[in-house]
Amino acid sequence: MAREPAGPLEYSRKVWVRAWLVATFVFLYAPIVILIAFSFNDSRRNIVWQGFTLDYYDKAWQNASLIEAFSNSLVIALISTLLSTVVGGLLALALWRFRFPGKAALEGAMALPIVIPEICMGVALMAFFIRTGWPTALPWPLNLGPIIIGHIAFSFPFVAIVVRARMAGFDRALEEASKDLGAGEWQTFVNITLPYMKPGLIAGALLAMTLSLDDFVITFFTSGPDTITFPVKVYSMLRFSVTPEVNAASTMLILLTIVLMILMMAMQGRRQKGNGG
Repeated sequence: MAREPAGPLEYSRKVWVRAWLVATFVFLYAPIVILIAFSFNDSRRNIVWQGFTLDYYDKAWQNASLIEAFSNSLVIALISTLLSTVVGGLLALALWRFRFPGKAALEGAMALPIVIPEICMGVALMAFFIRTGWPTALPWPLNLGPIIIGHIAFSFPFVAIVVRARMAGFDRALEEASKDLGAGEWQTFVNITLPYMKPGLIAGALLAMTLSLDDFVITFFTSGPDTITFPVKVYSMLRFSVTPEVNAASTMLILLTIVLMILMMAMQGRRQKGNGG
């Protein structure tokens, strides 16, 4: 039986579309695969494959400055994610529920950290901290304050967008029914609204944490000599040479990011399944 020709909108059945998709994925992910593979290379020059080894993962784990930078990144990501989730969730709730003067301007201002170039935002934050005389000789983790503020500034809009999209499907009749049954505003929020927001809050939090862990540009402009983060440390290592130790450190960051993204996608899948049910 002859195979029917592909229709005008059946792009997945067209050979050139499949070839283009394969080429795109190879272009995007081949460098990452090569980086991970060469992190196991038994060669300091890291140009030609010499054999399999885990020594450079051990060296990366024994590198005190690298572990310190990784600890700084985790602390910054956790604190900025928590605060970004609170600020973004409340902002999304306010924009979804209320009508007030200047709402359109607020929505536009919320999108600014997303659309403006990171380098411009990094320079602006650096100038802000210099002009305000932000103290630098603070103990850890207070010395991470400028980086945390910078990460909150570009993370909370993403949380707000995710949570607001979640609330678009909320039935306000549920809140009215709760109040008709005698519940107050706070009880209604805790028992009705917040549980519905929860998948969006978790997905937004995981997205904010991923952005915080991966950020380099804004962190580069807001960090000091004693507040090096993992991406900045890896960059400083790259200035000397691309060694398997650098690849091993980069691989650990990639794996952590992938785990967070899988968790976020799983939460979105549960949310869609719940909406379908």
